[in-house]
Amino acid sequence: MSVAGLKKQFYKASQLVSEKVGGAEGTKLDEDFKEMEKKVDVTSKAVTEVLARTIEYLQPNPASRAKLTMLNTVSKIRGQVKNPGYPQSEGLLGECMIRHGKELGGESNFGDALLDAGESMKRLAEVKDSLDIEVKQNFIDPLQNLCDKDLKEIQHHLKKLEGRRLDFDYKKKRQGRIPDEELRQALEKFEESKEVAETSMHNLLETDIEQVSQLSALVDAQLDYHRQAVQILDELADKLKRRMREASSRPKREYKPKPREPFDLGEPEQSNGGFPCATAPKITASSSFRSSEKPIRTPSRSMPPLDQPSCKALYDFEPENAGELGFHEGDVITLTNQIDENWYEGMLHGQSGFFPLSYVEVLVPLPQ
Repeated sequence: MSVAGLKKQFYKASQLVSEKVGGAEGTKLDEDFKEMEKKVDVTSKAVTEVLARTIEYLQPNPASRAKLTMLNTVSKIRGQVKNPGYPQSEGLLGECMIRHGKELGGESNFGDALLDAGESMKRLAEVKDSLDIEVKQNFIDPLQNLCDKDLKEIQHHLKKLEGRRLDFDYKKKRQGRIPDEELRQALEKFEESKEVAETSMHNLLETDIEQVSQLSALVDAQLDYHRQAVQILDELADKLKRRMREASSRPKREYKPKPREPFDLGEPEQSNGGFPCATAPKITASSSFRSSEKPIRTPSRSMPPLDQPSCKALYDFEPENAGELGFHEGDVITLTNQIDENWYEGMLHGQSGFFPLSYVEVLVPLPQ
């Protein structure tokens, strides 16, 4: 950094200390600017939280949520992707129903009904895939771009404005000891930064109809999903009702037990009703000695060194979805990432996966 740059950093730091500690007053920005800055801040918080909640709404399972977030933008062009690459719960249920329906066979009313329901569930999974991709394309990605580009750019302009304000206020209070030309340049830079920040905030707030359009796309995708889901479920309900009518119109088959065959007990050959007695094993001195020995202790579960982020399992956790990490009470798990306020990602015995925070006690937290 040049000498002039070091001096400027010193000026800003000195002015900041005098304002925070000494109570000195800096140049005040006008009320319109402050109101605009407040609205931008509220917009930024709204977009960030709505993004997180939308992804959670689409996929409550954290493993699928992570895959949804990682969907590549280029591959999501309409028509290029047919599924997001993770199983939907409706599809898993459909596969389960079809498997058991086939096992029960065509002679079973319940088996045939399971096959019908399973096919409908798989169709629902395909519709859910389309919903996820549509919402990702037309709602999540545009809002994410707003966060990564426009809002980040505004924050950069505001930070630069604050730095130039501190530099100008430092020089203004030392007028006479600082050359007039240097003070004039500091004022010009401050006003230039203020104008740039104002323009970027104004453009964001004036074009918020784009966010309304994106919200409309979210609602349209949901409507389309629910319309198709209703149609699929209506067709399934009709099939099941038709099966019930057909089953009730058929005559019931009466159960006729087969005649019992006579069973001749014959002459008893053994004192216990004809079954040979198993000979009791002989207890030798050596076997008696071994049984009195203490059992060999199994080695305790491997524990990661406590200088890395880790947690201890309070209860057993059985994974119910793909990507979840199962463990037993007392296991010590290495923490690798925090998905959200309820789920962690970690490693145990060489396997990686997601698990709920409520099942563990954090020993060494993840770095902030």
